[in-house]
Amino acid sequence: MTALQALFASDLRNNQEEPALEWLAAEESLEVRAIQFARLLWHGVKENQPMLDGVIQRYASAWPIEQMSPVDRNILRISLFELLCHPQTPRKTAINEAVELAKTFGSESSARFINGVLGSVVAALEAGELASDPPVTEGR
Repeated sequence: MTALQALFASDLRNNQEEPALEWLAAEESLEVRAIQFARLLWHGVKENQPMLDGVIQRYASAWPIEQMSPVDRNILRISLFELLCHPQTPRKTAINEAVELAKTFGSESSARFINGVLGSVVAALEAGELASDPPVTEGR
């Protein structure tokens, strides 16, 4: 949730610098480990954003990324970063967390939309049509 809030804020302000996650952490009374994971997600999304946005456009082609809800766009970016670049996160966990974030912060249709896009991405990963870095298997 903290990573989503930080990405949302930097997306709306078009700010590429690392946000002060400490104010979010203090507000939520987060542990250091949670702050570190939020920072990892923030940096991972920012460093891989062109690739992540390309994947979003490929699997949500009916929705130009600029016209997508900032919440949906950033939930997808986080989930795709975890699916494609952070093999320590199990695929099912990344998808379930994304859907829960969408239910909490998105619109009425966000959870269904995000689940559909991520389901298509996972199907492409499993079919070898899309590669993760490094390649991972479901049994991580």
